[in-house]
This record gives sequence, structure tokens and C-alpha cells, in this order.
Amino acid sequence: MRELHGHKVNPANDTLKIEVADEPGAGNANHRYIIGPYDDHSNPSAEPEMLGLKRSVILFQNGPIQEAGVNGVTHEALLAILIDRLEGFQAGAFSCRENALALTKLQEAQMWLQKRTRDRMARGVEGTHQR
Repeated sequence: MRELHGHKVNPANDTLKIEVADEPGAGNANHRYIIGPYDDHSNPSAEPEMLGLKRSVILFQNGPIQEAGVNGVTHEALLAILIDRLEGFQAGAFSCRENALALTKLQEAQMWLQKRTRDRMARGVEGTHQR
């Protein structure tokens, strides 16, 4: 397994290990990431059936949707979560310039990925391995 280090900047992120847990697929990107360990018992948002996981697995879409169906999350879905969280911070007591800039860049990334998808749809190749 390969380990990522780009997130490490403070004690919380220094503790979290991100492992790339599979080989790259047809597009040369990986599809399975494992993040942990963390203490879910101290997280008030954890539901009882979730306690004890100590790690999260993120499975990305693997294969063309027309062939494999929807079998994982997308970049756009993860960006939507990050955008929602930063919008929440910006609407609350933790609003700051750095959050605003990060939010703008995430919204821009979302826009470009959606443009790519719309362009692929217009060409009739969305959901396939065709360019």
C-alpha cells in the first residue's frame, strides 16, 4: 500500500494515515482509500452501529457506469460535502478569508468537473472509457 502525506499539517491530520489500497485502474487512478485511525467514541455525530470502525474506506466509481453501474463515490460527490462544510463554517463563528478562498477553489473544481461531464454527455461518451 502507498501512503499519502499531503494532508499532514496539525496533530489531527498528523495522526490520520491515508493509504491507497488498490492498484490504479484503466484511467491510471486508484479507487480505494483507507483513512484512520481515529477515536469515533468521542465523536457526537457517530451512530452506535458505527462505533468501533476506527477508519473509513472510500471507494470511488470503478469502471464505466454503463457497464459497472454506480459502484462508488465520485469526485463531485466528495467536493459537494467539502463545499457544504465550508459554507457552514462561513455562515458561522469560524468564517475567515482562508475558508472563503478554499471554498471558492472547491466550487471552481466542481464547476470544471461538471463541465467535463456535460461535454462528455454532448459527445455521447459519458459513462464509457471512450474519449
